[in-house]
Amino acid sequence: MKLTALLASTLVLALPAAAAEFTVEKTATGGAVVKVDGQVFAEYVVDQANKPYLWPIYGPTGKSMTRSYPMKNVEGEKQDHPHHRGLNFGHESIGGYDTWAELATFGTNPKTSERVKHLGAIKHREFKELKGGATGVIYALSDYVDPQGKVTITEERSMTFQVQGESRVIDVDIDLIASQGRVVVDDKKDAGLSIRVPHSMSVDAKEGGKLINSEGHQDADTWGKRAKWCDYHGPVEGEHLGIAFLNHPSSFRHPTSWHARTYGLFTANPFGLSQLKLQTESGALELKEGERIKLRHRFIFHKGDEKAAKIAEAYEAYAKEAR
Repeated sequence: MKLTALLASTLVLALPAAAAEFTVEKTATGGAVVKVDGQVFAEYVVDQANKPYLWPIYGPTGKSMTRSYPMKNVEGEKQDHPHHRGLNFGHESIGGYDTWAELATFGTNPKTSERVKHLGAIKHREFKELKGGATGVIYALSDYVDPQGKVTITEERSMTFQVQGESRVIDVDIDLIASQGRVVVDDKKDAGLSIRVPHSMSVDAKEGGKLINSEGHQDADTWGKRAKWCDYHGPVEGEHLGIAFLNHPSSFRHPTSWHARTYGLFTANPFGLSQLKLQTESGALELKEGERIKLRHRFIFHKGDEKAAKIAEAYEAYAKEAR
């Protein structure tokens, strides 16, 4: 009996871990929810702001990996910049219209009224694909519109959700397409793909949070620097967790410059070359009808710091993928 039990135990240990199973379903509000092994991984929200965003996002240990505000009030969180919603994309000026900010950004300050006039929106149009299985996929089309609802450009966004070892991964591939004719994409600091990290993880919370990039710059020194990846890590509900943000070599203006802040904003911004102090001349560009900008990024939600999660090695593997 003891030998039989030993053999059975050895066999169980030798079996590979069961592969994660994803489901992706539409929500009642027009968005989509991604689940892994029956548990929510992330939700794509399309009806609560002037742009779609992912929130909540749960990491490898089940902890929430973004700030909750303004979607939910949590005691102790820093409640600033209400437009920093989960994981989102926005730009202060494409075709002259702002999808980075939203009306709540400006409060009642009359000095900001001119910018309010240029508020645009990213309107979800349709899902081209929602697919589960070994990975989860959300493929969405959106229109960028001016205050009157006129379309300025079109966006294709593909988001792929995976489990890799002890980490959870989201690939975000965005194409910005000049579908309506010539359009100017301006040089702005407030632009790019962003995630607002949990407040406790932020450097400014002074609880052990750290920001580091592939070139060795740390904390405030990462702002305005070019890097292949950045990693934000620190305490989240009693555990040390991190978010690595990778920029693929095929992405526009790789390696991207970073609008990364010690208070918790984490943005890959290849647009603001002059506003991020990388050069004196403007980095604005004009797209002709049909031209597109490709943005390719990977988020790795991991345990420990960037060394424990082997982010440098993970980047090398990602860089070899065709995107």
